Amino acid sequence: MADERKTSPSEDRRKRARQNGVVQPLLTDLYQITMAYAYWKSEKINDTAVFDLYFRKNPFQGEFTIFAGLEECLKFLENFHYSDSDIEYLKQTLPQTIEPEFFVFLRQLTADSVILSAIDEGSVAFPRIPLLRLEGPLINVQLLETTLLTLVNYASLMATNAARYRIAAGKHISLLEFGLRRAQGPDGGLSASKYAYVGGFDGTSNVLAGKLYNIPVNGTHAHAYVTSFSDLRELKTKVIVVLAHRTSGVPHDMLDLCTHWREEVASLLSLPASEASDGELAAWISFAIAFPSGFMALVDTYDVRRSGLLNFCAVAMALNDLDYRALGIRIDSGDLAYLSKLARSTFEKVAHQYNIPWFAKLKIVASNDINEDTILSLNEQGHKIDCFGIGTHLVTCERQPALGGVYKMVEINGLPRIKLSQDVMKVTMPGKKTAYRLYGADGHALIDLLMRSVEPAPQVGQRVLCRHPFQESKRAYVIPTRVEPLYKVYWQNGKITCCLPGLQKIREKVQTSLDSLRNDHKRNLNPTPYKVSVSDNLYNFIHELWLQNAPIGELS
Repeated sequence: MADERKTSPSEDRRKRARQNGVVQPLLTDLYQITMAYAYWKSEKINDTAVFDLYFRKNPFQGEFTIFAGLEECLKFLENFHYSDSDIEYLKQTLPQTIEPEFFVFLRQLTADSVILSAIDEGSVAFPRIPLLRLEGPLINVQLLETTLLTLVNYASLMATNAARYRIAAGKHISLLEFGLRRAQGPDGGLSASKYAYVGGFDGTSNVLAGKLYNIPVNGTHAHAYVTSFSDLRELKTKVIVVLAHRTSGVPHDMLDLCTHWREEVASLLSLPASEASDGELAAWISFAIAFPSGFMALVDTYDVRRSGLLNFCAVAMALNDLDYRALGIRIDSGDLAYLSKLARSTFEKVAHQYNIPWFAKLKIVASNDINEDTILSLNEQGHKIDCFGIGTHLVTCERQPALGGVYKMVEINGLPRIKLSQDVMKVTMPGKKTAYRLYGADGHALIDLLMRSVEPAPQVGQRVLCRHPFQESKRAYVIPTRVEPLYKVYWQNGKITCCLPGLQKIREKVQTSLDSLRNDHKRNLNPTPYKVSVSDNLYNFIHELWLQNAPIGELS
């Protein structure tokens, strides 16, 4: 599990500085640099601004999102500076008309004058509620836009996808992330492993992610290992068939034990032992000798029922004779519901026949191109799977490949700014704001409330008017039993101002935050929309500014 030991601020800073070296100021869109020059040329270097980073719609046709990526954003601010080589590249890339003094300005730029406020990483979040609020010099906060979005968008999308898989599977089924080979490049693969764990997965096959983030790593073997063996004669000429008893140390011939047990189990299951693959059995004997305490076999190389399960049980029983316990099987193709029930029934028959209770509970892992709908379907069929290994659909977020987060200016030099659009979804909420989560009498989150930062916070037990930001008739009074402020200042005066939790704590935060929602908000089919509202003061503020900025048409 994640390491929660305390470290000094300097150790934390060095650790963060070591990670994710590709995240740097040039990881941005060119127009951010050209805008910065235009701001500079217009003598706006002393202007201050407030930007909100938020998203407009929950992903995956759901009604919640998990906010992730905050720590990476803080690392970026901590290390933000343009190197000499960055400046040289920009001099060669930007138009020759740019004044040399601008590059001097860029070389001295840091994020020390920026203030970043955010909701806690791992929290449930909803559309229009800013995940991050950036305040500071206009040019500085403008240059952060693209990089912050790339750090938050995929992380939040991935954590949300993983959380949905966790909800679909239930709390007692293990989930393993197997997506590195299908992810969008090595950086995407590492991010997928990290944020799948945050979202509720129990481990990963990605060894580097295990090292960097202290995530449990898991794995079995591939079909190639099984097909690399042809028959049992490959073992007869080698001393590798010998395995010592775990407690007594007395050596035993695993080949003899396994062939004996294959005949025994075949008789019990009314299967012809001759139809089982000798190459498969040879592969597993060698694998069991290599990993006697960690034997898990991929059983669908040839035929699960007539070969895979029979050969697995033979090797598992031989290991039992030597005081070892096999772990279980993995199924990577076929009818997973049927095959998992067949496997569980097989294990129970062997356990009953030979009075080995633990054998009935051998782990069954499934990994056949599984997605969220597959899990829900398997649930309906009463599967007997203990663990899902999920790759492609998880890490590529195939149902929705982007979150669509945006970064919008809401204030300049203390004056509110609004962006108008014929699409109401794209109209921005002007001014510096704060947000609260209001809880109902049943203890669940009831509504998120955006307010102007100059307004007093809502109070427990006191009625507050909550309004839809754009539909006048949609409004309701709420008397909260609990009021949760959503924002904390995480970055100010050039340093991180809050103690950052480890990955394990963020993972726990995801689950506690999800538990605060009603089940109808989290269900897969037709979830109930969670209400996001504005205060009466902010509602009037938005619409006054809208009228001030919208042109008046003329009919003729």
